Amino acid sequence: MKFREIPDLKSADLPLREKSFWRMTGPGAVMIGMAIGSGELILWPWITARFGPDMMWAAALGVFLQMWINIEIGRWAVATGESAFTGFARLSRFWPVFFLSLMFIGVFLPGWGRAAGVAIKNLFFGENGPGPDWFWTAVVALIALAIVFGPRRIYASVERSIVFMVLVIVIGLLVVAFSVGTLADVGDMVGGILNFGHIELDEEFTFNRFFGAFVFAGAGGLGNLFYAYYLRDKNIGMGGRIPVLINPLREAQRGDSEIGYRFPATAENLRRFRDWHRFVVLDSAIFFWIANTFTMFLFMFGALVVLYPQGIVPAEGQLVWDLALILEGTMGTGGRYLFLVIGIAALFSSVLAGLDGGTRQWVDLLHTNFNAMHRFAANRLYFGLAVGLSALGVLATWFFETFEVTALDFFFISAMLGGFAMAAYVPMVLYINLRHLPEGARPGPVNIVMVSIGAATYISFAVYTVGSKLLEILA
Repeated sequence: MKFREIPDLKSADLPLREKSFWRMTGPGAVMIGMAIGSGELILWPWITARFGPDMMWAAALGVFLQMWINIEIGRWAVATGESAFTGFARLSRFWPVFFLSLMFIGVFLPGWGRAAGVAIKNLFFGENGPGPDWFWTAVVALIALAIVFGPRRIYASVERSIVFMVLVIVIGLLVVAFSVGTLADVGDMVGGILNFGHIELDEEFTFNRFFGAFVFAGAGGLGNLFYAYYLRDKNIGMGGRIPVLINPLREAQRGDSEIGYRFPATAENLRRFRDWHRFVVLDSAIFFWIANTFTMFLFMFGALVVLYPQGIVPAEGQLVWDLALILEGTMGTGGRYLFLVIGIAALFSSVLAGLDGGTRQWVDLLHTNFNAMHRFAANRLYFGLAVGLSALGVLATWFFETFEVTALDFFFISAMLGGFAMAAYVPMVLYINLRHLPEGARPGPVNIVMVSIGAATYISFAVYTVGSKLLEILA
């Protein structure tokens, strides 16, 4: 396909912020939904059950670093109304191709949908319920598509659904924690958080898997970049000048909705920017960092209290079921059903956020960068991609199930690919904010240092992973 010439940022004043913080909340909560079904529910509880609390520091650090990255993603979105992908594409045409390649591979690793489908089957039919994994993955995909293409504004449906599921998760986990945990267990968990730098590896939990788990502590991978779309559809900052994504079953949507604005560096515009950016910082800190860390450690606390003392590491294909079954021994039948509901809510929130955010990224990259795709209305392209990518995910689940590749393998491979994506885009987000935003809107020294630490971490992990694989091949 022929590349399309990307227009320059247009000039316009920043809209005035008129709503309070709580009336604008939502984007950060959706990011919790994205994060909660992978590292929080699957990877880190599995690691805790296997090794105890000693590596909890890495989970805490992973979320903390990603908070600073999200703030910079939000900075660009507030100041321009664009996603960071469009800024990257102006640097080099290599980047759209690079990210599309990673996303294409990720389509064939639908770990959330597969795990959510198995959990639904377990809830209604028990461990040996009818139907293969791919069938239940298809059920989950159809439910997610029905939610996304229900109301006129796609984001509104996604936000309401995920906020409800996050509330179910948090309340349910608090019930579990108070039912099975003690203050001594809390002390053990705190000790693990303070045990900075300790890493345990074995033949099954390799450094590559540790890298993947570190990436998925938080949204991870390309998931962090979803934040710009949700800020835009919530009319935050310059996003108020960008049309929201409309359900294509209701109406077509034309125009260069991906191209943003650059505001003149007047005193009033800079004051408005600081007002909008203050929301991004609070939203990222309260929801993505504090609330996300809290829910993640509630999941890990359950694994630490229930699984680790008994030396039980959940089976890779039945993580949610095994945890629920063990809780039944402590809390009765209600405990089993409670955790299955929690697990389904956690996994489905990630499915829904991944479907919407992932499809938006495909539309963004294709519609912005290629002439052939730009001829289509953006929301019609969204519809075709959402349905098509969901179908490919189901097909991939059937294929890998046939060759006995587990859902946990899906998560670790996806997380490792996400780490390579972060090694590429984290330094670029910082660069475009420093290079292209008005001086008064650029990152300060603390933000520069924290994002640079994150970039160095992901780049180091990626280089180590590639180097170790090459050494294995050459040995």
